[in-house]
Amino acid sequence: MRPDATLPRYATEGAAGLDLAAALDAPVEIPPGDRAIVGTGIAIHLPRETEGQVRPRSGLAARHGVTVLNSPGTIDEDYRGEVKVILINHGAEPFRIESGDRIAQLVVQPVLRVAVEETTEEAPATERGTGGFGSTGGFGPEQGR
Repeated sequence: MRPDATLPRYATEGAAGLDLAAALDAPVEIPPGDRAIVGTGIAIHLPRETEGQVRPRSGLAARHGVTVLNSPGTIDEDYRGEVKVILINHGAEPFRIESGDRIAQLVVQPVLRVAVEETTEEAPATERGTGGFGSTGGFGPEQGR
């Protein structure tokens, strides 16, 4: 979509994600606690029955506190617009992004679609039952933590 866009690429032979780079007219600075939508200058055509998952880069998170806000972001197979990344700065310092900076990674995954039907039948009982957050890991309300 832009002649200066960087094509996504795997950084190593064993990498699961393709690096996504910013494509900007001018640098973007994200103040601490703020967010920005950063364009990549590319559009993609995903294979049928797949999705693109936009995930954080661990180095940005570890060194600067910058991550993908809606992680993982989903790119549907039928989306044809520019791939954009919502970044948030959880760090203590402003974070500056320049065109060409690697800002996220894209992992392509298969999608399993299910049929949804209304029913009055109860689901079969399980050991977990209706236990929710933390109910299997010892950090739920019943453990007093």
